[in-house]
Amino acid sequence: MAAGELIPIGVVHSPLTDRAAAPKQGHEGAPDAWVVFESAVADGLDGIREGDELIVLTWLDRARRDVLRVHPRGDPAKREQGVFSTRSPDRPNPIGLHRVRVLALHGLRLKVADLEALDSTPVIDVKPVIATDGR
Repeated sequence: MAAGELIPIGVVHSPLTDRAAAPKQGHEGAPDAWVVFESAVADGLDGIREGDELIVLTWLDRARRDVLRVHPRGDPAKREQGVFSTRSPDRPNPIGLHRVRVLALHGLRLKVADLEALDSTPVIDVKPVIATDGR
């Protein structure tokens, strides 16, 4: 693997297909979705349990990569500002950050709540949410 190369470890399966109609954040009405992992990373799922909160990192493959300024939340009434101070999907390296709750685990498939990623979005990593007490 070349330095800086990202290799997808899975893909999102979701009823969300239209970026304009998708919620901007998972807690704003995102439907349940599936994260389907590649068999090569199966051992990495060990320890994930129903009810766990995870951070799913995605590659926002339909985002624009030439954007450096946006109106926050796409609202033209808000003052335009630098993309790094927003959660805009359009950015030089469009990495999505999604806090989800595991609803079920079936082999290489995780059913999760609150994932606002579009169907077929590549998954590049998964990390546990760390509780404030360090667990």
